[in-house]
Amino acid sequence: MRAVRAYWVELGRSSQFSCLAQGAEHESERSAVSRMSAAERRPVLIEAGLRVIAREGIAGASTRAIVAEAGMSLASFHYAFDSRDAFLDELIATVVAREAQAVLPLPDVDGDLREVVDAAFRRYLEHLRADPAHEQAMLELTQHALRAPERHPLAVAQYRRYADLAERALTLAAERAGVTWRAPVSEVAGVLIAFSDGITLNWLVHRDDDAALAAARAAADALSRMAEPR
Repeated sequence: MRAVRAYWVELGRSSQFSCLAQGAEHESERSAVSRMSAAERRPVLIEAGLRVIAREGIAGASTRAIVAEAGMSLASFHYAFDSRDAFLDELIATVVAREAQAVLPLPDVDGDLREVVDAAFRRYLEHLRADPAHEQAMLELTQHALRAPERHPLAVAQYRRYADLAERALTLAAERAGVTWRAPVSEVAGVLIAFSDGITLNWLVHRDDDAALAAARAAADALSRMAEPR
């Protein structure tokens, strides 16, 4: 009987110690978060937001859900961002910057404009396959912004960022291939974005790499016909 009593006493002490240790660990984590600057919190919250949006959709991406995913308090969100729209704008900027890193600088290929653009599309598809959740989150954001007039500027800002990236890539591609665009580069960028959107959505639905590569080749061929030798 004494042995049993001693066992339970020791078990209680062990459990108490475990709880204290866990509490100390959580307190240490909270303390570390509290010492983070707004600039340090923003990327953590952005990554958490991307995971939540990809998993739950924009409807499930409340500020509470995002801070819970990030392991932060609600106050941390408002310390890092002035508003939810400011958060979404920075999230969009983050994903577009990663797309730019995937595509630019343009692949060093020997060939004409079609081959340069096709190689850039292939790089983008590698990025898409490696991290489809981020592109899915961007589609969610577009639909979210289009459902209410007051959120429409968010979609406009999102596609303005796409256009800036497309114009940079097309300008570099023309320089690389020694051609000029027959239309203003902003118009050609709109065509490139339309192709990219279609290829992205089709791949997300079917996950068919061969079909995506075939579509990319067709897009590169069509875009190359919009240029002429210098």
